Amino acid sequence: MRVLVTGSRGYIGSILVPMLLEKGHDVVGLDTNLYRQCTFGKDGPQIETIMTDIRDIQTEALAGFDAVIHLAGLSNDPLGDYQPQLTDEINALASIKLAEMAKAMGVKRFLFASSCSVYGAAGEAFLDETSPFNPVTPYGVSKLKAETGLRKMADDDFSPTFLRASTAYGVSPRIRFDLVANNLTAWAFATGNVYLKSDGSPWRPIVHIEDISRAYAAVLTASRDAIHNQAFNVGTTAENYQIREIAEIVSEVVPGCRIEYAPDAGPDKRCYRVDCNKIARVLRDFKPQWTLVRGVEQLYDAYKRVGLTPNEFEGPNYSRIAHVKDLIDKGELTDSLYWTDAASSTDG
Repeated sequence: MRVLVTGSRGYIGSILVPMLLEKGHDVVGLDTNLYRQCTFGKDGPQIETIMTDIRDIQTEALAGFDAVIHLAGLSNDPLGDYQPQLTDEINALASIKLAEMAKAMGVKRFLFASSCSVYGAAGEAFLDETSPFNPVTPYGVSKLKAETGLRKMADDDFSPTFLRASTAYGVSPRIRFDLVANNLTAWAFATGNVYLKSDGSPWRPIVHIEDISRAYAAVLTASRDAIHNQAFNVGTTAENYQIREIAEIVSEVVPGCRIEYAPDAGPDKRCYRVDCNKIARVLRDFKPQWTLVRGVEQLYDAYKRVGLTPNEFEGPNYSRIAHVKDLIDKGELTDSLYWTDAASSTDG
């Protein structure tokens, strides 16, 4: 299958692309290469990549693809909150426009990277794909808006599928340290403290990025009837944790560390538990292989190899929002997150 992966050089894309190649797919990437200076360890395989902003993609570029996996976007709440109108423009409006162009060019499948953030503030009840939406951040709102727009395009020739990922974690060449398991393990390794910025009470569903990638691979080859205009919570139901439980697991894996709460730690309004039984039932080829304990062990081993420091994971090297602001301050990126003439989106 010939597949276009947007965000191919991002946190999940750099794991998903080699997985798809191993399964024999013909993969082309699309990426503005915003985080090219943020490579953690070795980069992934080099593939043909359309170097452009998702807002600027032209219809003709989508010719000849059987499927689009759309990962590109502003990927977390700090970035989403930074300029909410950009979050809407990139995550929602540009996603809908991309799908319209893909449909016009005869692309049959459109896999959209949605998020369990669409459930938002939901308490302790388990949520399945039919549960009410209650997004509480611009990021969550943008994902819901995109889903709503894409659903209207579904017909006999165009099948959108919505993969609502649980909170991701795991090692990647474009690692993110804003994600709770990645962040807590980094604090534990680099400082000896598992540093909690909330009171630890909120619930989160957790899923490794390799298992997220396996979900996309399973949807690509699933029967059309099984995935047409369907949403799937991505993860396993057993992998729902309160933040303090994640901290406890980290403290058990990383030797000599202790749990510490920030002075202003309070409750987080983002709180939800997710039922992932549908994806297990419908997508028989989706076989998750990671648990949080194994994932924290993987993270800890990776941090030891590179000698990770707090200045790296909290600063512009790897913090998404800090990196973007640094590029803007240097004049390499505009306030609208376009490359300036002082920089380019080619490899650096």
